[in-house]
Amino acid sequence: MTDTTEQKKNKPMPLSGIKILEYGVFHAGPGGTAILGDLGADIIKIESGFGDPERYWTKVAEIDMAMPNGESIMHEVSNRNKRGIYLDITTEKGREIFLQLIRESDVFLTNLRKTTKKKLGIDYETLSAVNPKIIHANVSGYGPEGPMSNIGAFDPLGQARSGLMFATGSSEPSMLHLGVLDQSTAIAASHAILTALLVKERQGIGQEIHVSLYSTALWMQHPNMMLSSALSVNPCVTGVRTHHSPLRNRFQCKDGKWIIGTHHPEEKYWSVFCKAMGREMLLKDRKYTDEAARPMTSPELIEMFDADFLKKTRDEWMEVFQPLGLMFCPVLHVTEVEHDPQAIVNGYVVPYEHRSLGKINIPGYPIHFSANHVGTRFSAPGIGEHTAEILKEIGYGSGEIEALKKQGVVK
Repeated sequence: MTDTTEQKKNKPMPLSGIKILEYGVFHAGPGGTAILGDLGADIIKIESGFGDPERYWTKVAEIDMAMPNGESIMHEVSNRNKRGIYLDITTEKGREIFLQLIRESDVFLTNLRKTTKKKLGIDYETLSAVNPKIIHANVSGYGPEGPMSNIGAFDPLGQARSGLMFATGSSEPSMLHLGVLDQSTAIAASHAILTALLVKERQGIGQEIHVSLYSTALWMQHPNMMLSSALSVNPCVTGVRTHHSPLRNRFQCKDGKWIIGTHHPEEKYWSVFCKAMGREMLLKDRKYTDEAARPMTSPELIEMFDADFLKKTRDEWMEVFQPLGLMFCPVLHVTEVEHDPQAIVNGYVVPYEHRSLGKINIPGYPIHFSANHVGTRFSAPGIGEHTAEILKEIGYGSGEIEALKKQGVVK
C-alpha cells in the first residue's frame, strides 16, 4: 500500500542533520548537492560578485530558459533545497565567516579550477587543516591529474572526449540535450559524497573526492568500453532501422507516433510477435526465420512491419502487445512524460508549488524509501537571500551583520 502525501511528510528525511557548504557554479557540481537536498541535507550556497553565472544562462539555440524573474530555469534545477549567502571570502572578515562555516560542515563542494581553488584557499589541504573530518568534494571537466586537469569544461565537451557523441551509431557526432552529462555527473557526485559520509561515520575520517564530466561519461559507457577493449568490437552500432531485428526496433504508427520493442532471447518472442502481426508464414520461411527460431536481420522484414504498424495507432498496438507479454513501449516526447500515468502513480513526476512559477510538475526522487520522506523541499535562493539567517545561526548579532554589509563582506 502506498503512503499518502501526509504520511510521507511525517517520516524523517535520510540526510537530516548533514551540513553541506558549496562554492560552485552551473550544474555538474551544484546539481549533486541539490540531490542531497532532496534527501534532507542542509545546504548553504555561497555566492559573490554577480553570483552563479548559471542564473543568467537563459538561452540555448532556440530554447528560452528564462523564468518570470528573468533568471534561468537551470539555476532552479541546480540549486533547489539550498539556502543562499552572499559572502566575499577574499576579505578578512569574509574569510573568518567562511572558515567558521567550514568547521561546522560535513561536506564542502566546489567545481572551480585547480589554480582558482589554491588562489582562494578553498583546496583540500587548506580546509582539512581547519576541519580534518571535512569531505572535500570536487567536480571538474577532465579529472584531477594530467594536462587537462586545470581546463574548464561544459557538458558537450565531456560528451565529445568520452566518445558519447558517437553512441547513437551516427557517422556524425550527435549531442544529448539538455545537460544529460551534467546531470549524470551530479548523480555521480552525490554518490561519491554519500559514500564518503558512510566512511566518515564508520571510520571517523574525512577525505578529498573527485568526480569529472569525463569520468562520468566513461562510466556511463561501461558496457561499450568493455566491448571495445576486451573484444575489439565497435559497440556504437548504426541507428539505421533495417540493420536491426524487428524485435529490437522502432516503428511509426497510424497516428504518426512511435513504438519500440526490445526482446531477448529473440527465439522466445518471435513466433508470438509474428502471430500478433498476422505474419505466421514468416516462421516457416528460412529467409526470415533461422533454425533457432529467431528473426533474420532483413530490410524486407522491416518494410513489411512498417506497413503493418501503420494500420493502428500507437496506443492500439500497445493494447495488442501487452496481454501477450511482448515488450513494447511507446516512444514519448518529454512533453508527454509529464502526464504519463505510469510516472504519476509512482511519484516519478510530482506536483510542486513554485514561488514564482506557480503550480508545475517536476521529477520526483527516483527511489522509494519505506521509512523516509524524500523530495524537493523549496525553491532555489535569490543571491544572498538567507545571509542574515545563516550569520545569526553561527553567532552574529544584527549590529554585526549590518556592519558586515556596510563593509561589502556580505549582502
